[in-house]
Amino acid sequence: MILAIDTATDACSVALFDGDRLVEERHEVVGRGHAERLVPMIAELPDRGRSEMVLVDCGPGSFTGLRVGLATARALGLAWGADVHGYSSLALMAADAFANRDTADRVAVAILGGHGEMFVQRFTANPFTAIAPLASLTPDRAIAVIEEPLILGNAASGLVERGAQAEAREALPQAAGVMRLPDSFRALDPKPIYGRAPDARPPQ
Repeated sequence: MILAIDTATDACSVALFDGDRLVEERHEVVGRGHAERLVPMIAELPDRGRSEMVLVDCGPGSFTGLRVGLATARALGLAWGADVHGYSSLALMAADAFANRDTADRVAVAILGGHGEMFVQRFTANPFTAIAPLASLTPDRAIAVIEEPLILGNAASGLVERGAQAEAREALPQAAGVMRLPDSFRALDPKPIYGRAPDARPPQ
């Protein structure tokens, strides 16, 4: 069995798989309530979610949400003797979109970041790959670099309202879609992908 955990954004999402087959899932938009909801949601899954592998969203996304998900994944991996691997929130949203046959073969994913910026990455479907590296950008800079006809994520509508020439599709990552990612995209080290440099810097 494989357990997927996603707490990188306002969504708290878990899914249990038998191989590639989805057994059961839970998905709630909780805002800041990940710490309270995550373990009970896992406990609601068959056999309380016990698995030989745990996949966890490493970000980018909410600092607190990422830490909750990663800490839980590592704790369960230790308790169960399970392998723990990571994946990217932006890659997951792109892979979910490409599962829809009506989606163009290139998309941009944009989610809200800090200090008025957003995390942006662009993907192509065949083969599934990132066109450009993850970047933390101002809205104007994001509009300047996005060339795709579809923007996904909770920053998508804001970019289109500011002038991006694309369709906006509001979306959050959902653990149930993780098996749509190629193997290499769900084999990351289970550590945070913050997407931007820390605000505080040590004294020189």
